[in-house]
Amino acid sequence: MEKRTDSRDRTDPAKDKNRDRRVRFYDRNSLEDMDWPNTEDGRYARAYLEPMVMQGTRDFMINVSTTLLIARIDDLIFPLTVNEAEYDNSYVCSPYTHYVRYAKQELMLLRKPLLEKGLSALLSVVGWGMQQSQINKVVHINNWLLSTNLYPAMSGEQAVCLLAAVRERYPEHAVVFRSLCPGLHSDLTEELKQAGCQLIPSRQIYLYRANDPNFGNAKSRWLLKRDHELLTKHGYEFVSEANLTEEDIPRIAELYKLLYLEKYSYDNPQFSEQFIATAKASGALTLYGLRKEGRIDAVMGYFCRNGVMTTPLFGYDTAIPQSIGLYRMLSACLIGQARENGLLLHESAGAAQFKRNRGAVSEFEYSAVYERHLPWGRHWCWLLLERLLNRVGVPLMRRMKL
Repeated sequence: MEKRTDSRDRTDPAKDKNRDRRVRFYDRNSLEDMDWPNTEDGRYARAYLEPMVMQGTRDFMINVSTTLLIARIDDLIFPLTVNEAEYDNSYVCSPYTHYVRYAKQELMLLRKPLLEKGLSALLSVVGWGMQQSQINKVVHINNWLLSTNLYPAMSGEQAVCLLAAVRERYPEHAVVFRSLCPGLHSDLTEELKQAGCQLIPSRQIYLYRANDPNFGNAKSRWLLKRDHELLTKHGYEFVSEANLTEEDIPRIAELYKLLYLEKYSYDNPQFSEQFIATAKASGALTLYGLRKEGRIDAVMGYFCRNGVMTTPLFGYDTAIPQSIGLYRMLSACLIGQARENGLLLHESAGAAQFKRNRGAVSEFEYSAVYERHLPWGRHWCWLLLERLLNRVGVPLMRRMKL
């Protein structure tokens, strides 16, 4: 089949003879040859990635089956995930799960039964076509296997160079950068677009500019103060990682499962106890909890990169009455941590009205997808996604304030 090329394509391997000297790839067999950068990001990457590369991802995330590699460009480290099909995977490395199976589960948020039924049928048809076109034959760049992938201080030129190297190494795969937000990554999104990537919407996310002391209004500040006062009212203590022990790890895993898996979706990454223990020991996640009478009832785990903070581990005991306000308390503590550290808080998706009321602002998050080198039978599904989501999905989410 004929492959698409045009004058915008800046990923041709022949166009950059220096690329091989700048970009290196490492797998479990060559990881011992890695010269880890002695930087904050380099040390973090080693602590987080090395165990998963050596042991495999499923010991840490039960529903993530992928080949995990590490790419180094200049002094920056990026995890790469390589997939062939794996349609039962979590959405973190399965476009099919993200755009079809998870999307079907989210339709209930519309609260419009006829519209939900029609869109579900459309997703079923589109999903069948996606499988036929091998949409999951994909390499994700900077994929930390979390709901939100934070980016280091990376230039657009470095992103395009890395893209070209990955394309050369995996000529039969689509190449994807997840978790790109134009408000945070204007240089990356513009350079990748100029290099021939499509920007495909993935979700509406919320940003809380805790690094700005004047951010928010009087109402949002009052709500946050009220939420935080619930800790004293209900006898909860906000405990740091130093007060969380190995004995708390099963409870932490249970609390995440109760919220993110049982209440939301089992297509979220399913963290194992080993993942939580390793992240705690290495400092890959900073853990805090809400403890009452010796028992942890809510937990959060966050990490920071390049002035941005996000919380991939978040959970609470859903059997405790909603009137107690565990979600409100934990969210107030999270914003407090972002303020203490002077960071912009990436609050991911969901609970839209709650986050808006407390001062968060919405942005759309995109995946930059490079598929121009693939035959028509492989890339048409990406083109369809781009058209459907930009012309129908985004306006619908804006109108419904999801």
